[in-house]
Amino acid sequence: MQRRFRLHRTGDIQRVRRTGKSYAHPLLVLVAARSPEAGKRLAVTAGRRVGGAVERNRARRRIREAARPLVDSLSEGWDLLLVARSGATSAPFRDLADAVRGLFARAGVTAPDDANPRRAG
Repeated sequence: MQRRFRLHRTGDIQRVRRTGKSYAHPLLVLVAARSPEAGKRLAVTAGRRVGGAVERNRARRRIREAARPLVDSLSEGWDLLLVARSGATSAPFRDLADAVRGLFARAGVTAPDDANPRRAG
C-alpha cells in the first residue's frame, strides 16, 4: 500500500478509535471515522492477543496486502483502522481478503459504483 494512503500518527489513530464506528468480523475489526482532511487513509494494527511479534507483523502484512487492491475504490474523506484478531495469521488469504471487502462494504466506505465489486477468477 502506498505511503500516502497510510494513517500513521498516534493521535490520528486514537481519534479514529475514539470517534469512529466499528464493524466486527471474526478475523478483523474495522473502525471508520470521517477524516478532517480530504483523502483516504488506512492503518493496520495487531495487539498482543494475536501472538508474538512475528505473528503480529505477519497479520499486519497480510491485512495490508488484502486491502491494497481496494484502496482505489474507497470514498474520499475517510480514516480507517483495521485491527487484526487472532485468526488473521492462520486464515486463508482469500478469507482475509473477503473479510476486508465485506467490512468496507458494511461500513459504506466504498465508492457508490464499486459497492459490489466482483471477484476475478
